[in-house]
Amino acid sequence: MSRLFEVLQRLAATVEARKGGDPAASYTAKLLNDPALAAKKLGEEAVETVIAAVAQGPEALASESADLLYHWLALMAASGVSLDAVAEKLEAREGTSGHAEKASRGG
Repeated sequence: MSRLFEVLQRLAATVEARKGGDPAASYTAKLLNDPALAAKKLGEEAVETVIAAVAQGPEALASESADLLYHWLALMAASGVSLDAVAEKLEAREGTSGHAEKASRGG
């Protein structure tokens, strides 16, 4: 598969290792200590990723996507949501059309 998955595994391990760290010394520890802040930062990165996609080109999109994925991993860890829990949700949707899956959630 892609190098992305290997990099995400290492990054997720680094994020986990920052749990209980000093928020004054580690940005990741600061996010892990405050799930609301982690969520806010993820939202900001999502907007920046969209802007990069429509107006700034592939290099900016790749950079913003890296920021987005980092902040997503931090939010999951801060909120106590395991990556396996996310994987289970994705696996449950395999083989289901996007329209059917969305309709099953009422939206």
